[in-house]
Amino acid sequence: MTEFSLSGKVALITGASRGIGRAIALRLAQAGASVVVSSRKLENVQPVADEIVAAGGKALAVQAHVGSPDDVAMLIERTVETFGRIDVAVNNAATNPHFGPLLTADEGQWDKILDTNAKGAFRVCKAVVPHMEAQGSGKIVNMVSVAGLRPSPGMGVYGISKAAIVMLTQVLAVELGHANVQVNAIAPGVIKTRFSQML
Repeated sequence: MTEFSLSGKVALITGASRGIGRAIALRLAQAGASVVVSSRKLENVQPVADEIVAAGGKALAVQAHVGSPDDVAMLIERTVETFGRIDVAVNNAATNPHFGPLLTADEGQWDKILDTNAKGAFRVCKAVVPHMEAQGSGKIVNMVSVAGLRPSPGMGVYGISKAAIVMLTQVLAVELGHANVQVNAIAPGVIKTRFSQML
């Protein structure tokens, strides 16, 4: 990893207990970053932090639900208190309690998906940006999906939430560029994880 060093940097990954989030956390730690991993349940994400520490890295596991503004604020505060700064924020936390035709989704499913996926990413961005602006740099990576770029049968509400994050990314990239805060998105296809098992 000599060509890609994050030594001295601090990275936060939401939804890091398994799958893509876990893989990102392990890779950033391998590159030398101090890593904060979060999930709704501490017992699910603590093993990821333990794995990083066992490999010689620095890591902190925090229980936080991106659907809760208070949890998000606490997550950012814990990160800065522990490591002194925050250089990278990866918005990976997501949910999809509805699979099927779009019009069969109920109001509760819409609310949960949009609140966790779209507003959750917004909450993290809003909380981390002041710290990034104060230190003069930062990078935000929003995990979207090909389902947010083109229709994906059975994934309608999820795709709409990811499409919202695409626009969130574009707007923030324009608004924050002057502060040297870069905002980008990654749109994976289907990855063999537990999240994708029902596809």
